[in-house]
Amino acid sequence: MASRYYRLAEDLDIPDRWQLGAPVDQRGQTVNPWQFTKGNSVQLDAVLRMPVSVGGKPLDFTLAELDIPVIDPKVAAILSERAPGDVQLIPVQIDSQPGAHRILVATRLVRCIDDSASEEVRYWTPEDGRPEKVGKYRAVSGMRIDPTKVGDAKVFRTWGWTLALIVSEDIKDALERAGVTGLKFTEVTGPSAISPEERERNRRLIELREQTDAARQAFWRTLGTLDEEVIIPIVVGGNWPARRQVWRVIHRPEGRTLLVTDGLSDFFVDRAEPSVGFGLELALETDEPIKDAEKSWPLMLLAQMGNEIAEHEILREKVKAGFLSMEVAGQGLPEPLLTKEGRVGGLLGMATSTLPGCFIMPAGEVRLVTVKVLMPVELAYLLEHGKLGRDELVRRFAQQGQAHLSRAWRQPVV
Repeated sequence: MASRYYRLAEDLDIPDRWQLGAPVDQRGQTVNPWQFTKGNSVQLDAVLRMPVSVGGKPLDFTLAELDIPVIDPKVAAILSERAPGDVQLIPVQIDSQPGAHRILVATRLVRCIDDSASEEVRYWTPEDGRPEKVGKYRAVSGMRIDPTKVGDAKVFRTWGWTLALIVSEDIKDALERAGVTGLKFTEVTGPSAISPEERERNRRLIELREQTDAARQAFWRTLGTLDEEVIIPIVVGGNWPARRQVWRVIHRPEGRTLLVTDGLSDFFVDRAEPSVGFGLELALETDEPIKDAEKSWPLMLLAQMGNEIAEHEILREKVKAGFLSMEVAGQGLPEPLLTKEGRVGGLLGMATSTLPGCFIMPAGEVRLVTVKVLMPVELAYLLEHGKLGRDELVRRFAQQGQAHLSRAWRQPVV
């Protein structure tokens, strides 16, 4: 009978469970947290302490910050007995908790992920701009491993995707018999959970995603320095073509920052065929300083307008044809931008000499639509005077050297 293996994770459904922070040394300095999940032994001279970041019910097994496994003496005894050559157990003091807790370090790294049986795997490529990661896994979902490649390992991490902590069936059974709290097991052996048809469709979707991402990133880099360090969490779902909402940050000359949507021109995931989605992306540029892009007002405004565009076809058609004025809820946006009703207005589609009006993707042309935030009196002027008012605003913006730039702190032009 083929061996069975399980991915070990924390049971997040346990109510009122505690949460642990990253380990620190005796001086309170955070130690390198990544070393505990690389799949090899750790050399440490420091006495480690781990803070309780959220108080609650202590667990026998916990994934601390950055998925560092922390175990109590009961779990440590089981692993020491059944897999002594696979684990390193590093003592750690937990605030306000007695007992000899340990950081569990799996010291075996096994190259065993079965790409063809897993639901989805993606690799880092040279186009991603991370040469140190090329050839390694960028994402793995619905993981399956090949048990014939595991050898005698009973506790290990998977090569190329060390986020996964794997244990053998006998380790799983021993932990369950001991009543260990905090554990959740997901089998990573056995038949694939998806059909050959689903697998082929997923393969095609991955191929389309990689082509689309590479083409857009290449274009973004022509506009300035694409920020690889700023990570704005992807929102999954909604009405965007591929059901993923993404934004990117581009640094431009003279201290300007360009924020762009990165998914309105995705392929339609339901069709799994090449396309440019809605055929547009939004771009908001500002010369005001941005400390934290993820929490900044330009990104909040861009996200709201992107969602409105994705939800309403009539808005997409208007913005493709030329200009579009739009209002969105102003919660969390700067006070000078708010109307009496608590909303914020913007003018979409202003032409500018410093940004191209469109770019080419493998499946066709995409329009780059600028977003200009309006002061409340400018929005009122536009609504009162219609097309003539809009044209006058555009003329005055250009005359005063503001063009398409968005600022929360400026004098209105009317």
